[in-house]
Amino acid sequence: HTTESDGRNTLEEMIAAARERGYAYIAITDHSPRVSMARGLSAERLRAQWAEIDAVNERLEDFRVLKGVECDILEAGGMDHPDDVLAEADWVIASIHYGQHQSSEQITDRILGALANPHVCAVAHPTGRLLGKKRFRKPYEVDLAAVYQAAREHGKFLELNATKERLDLNDVQCLAARRAGVPIVLNTDAHSLEGLANMRYGLLQARRAGLTPADVVNTRPWSEIEKLLGR
Repeated sequence: HTTESDGRNTLEEMIAAARERGYAYIAITDHSPRVSMARGLSAERLRAQWAEIDAVNERLEDFRVLKGVECDILEAGGMDHPDDVLAEADWVIASIHYGQHQSSEQITDRILGALANPHVCAVAHPTGRLLGKKRFRKPYEVDLAAVYQAAREHGKFLELNATKERLDLNDVQCLAARRAGVPIVLNTDAHSLEGLANMRYGLLQARRAGLTPADVVNTRPWSEIEKLLGR
């Protein structure tokens, strides 16, 4: 995330920090409009950011900035941006921030709908839990077996969110996803330069789950990930 939504650093600063860490690419995934408290980006603002990213990519030879968005799954189902906008993105991560007290059937149906969307690449923090005394929140009710099945059928990924407050999916759920044939994305969900260090916690959890590099999507070059997504 960048200062365009609820991040604390600019696009250029996040890119520079990722390059310093030796990464080959970074996905910029600011929030969609539904997350108004985070100044989520309208289609107009999002396309303006993507135009800026296109200009950056023209200057860089050894690094790729992915045009992305963390797009909310709406309470009634469907995505917070229309398909014609999402079709322009490199990386679309679908997430639930509202309606977390709905029934298991409702929440599961929302996530299954997102996985069926041809432009969605992965589902973020799939159970919505928060850890720690200040912000503790139980996972919402969701049929993860159905989610694993849909992710595999549609060729999509599930996130292991590496922030210490989330670590979602947990280790047991990551193992279950692997056994169901679903690749995992290790995501820092960084909202600052310091947030890029979250990767350590995601790696530790992935190892505890028994995942190998072959089970983790972003151990691969971007060109291989595009092929996994059928692009």
